[in-house]
Amino acid sequence: MVLLLFGVTLIGLQLGQSVRCAQITRDAASMFVRGLDFTLENNQNILVRLAQGMGMEKNSGKGVMIFTKVTWVPQAECTAAALAPCNGDRHVITQRVVVGNTSLRQSALGQPDSVEPSGLVLDYMQNPTAIANFPYMQLHAGENAYVTEGYFDTPEINFPGYHTDPGVYTIALY
Repeated sequence: MVLLLFGVTLIGLQLGQSVRCAQITRDAASMFVRGLDFTLENNQNILVRLAQGMGMEKNSGKGVMIFTKVTWVPQAECTAAALAPCNGDRHVITQRVVVGNTSLRQSALGQPDSVEPSGLVLDYMQNPTAIANFPYMQLHAGENAYVTEGYFDTPEINFPGYHTDPGVYTIALY
């Protein structure tokens, strides 16, 4: 009976953290899609305040928020620009901003290797690391998707043998 009570309590705590993480991620995604620049320190401070109680800091802590802008590159654009090789007819990452502890988790969408401090991905039409793992929808030319991923480490809820990842991951797509 004690193990059952302990299990129910653990699942309840994990569910509570999942709801908090989802809410923080949705709120941050809503700001991102409206043009808030998370490369600016004041906006990062807003995000840290939003995640208050979850242990997230601007460059460290127990949380990370990953902001990604994805677009579709039609093959016709590659042909018109005479680019070879080119990421034609693929989803690509055009912007990436990470706030928090970058060692906790990487994006499920991919990891572009050449990102400016402003968050813009350099040469996304030709750089193969800019190709996005984006199975959520099919974008068309000129369309963008704004994706926010949130991960918060919750080692205090970890119980050996219960699960292997002591954290909560959520994703919001606009």
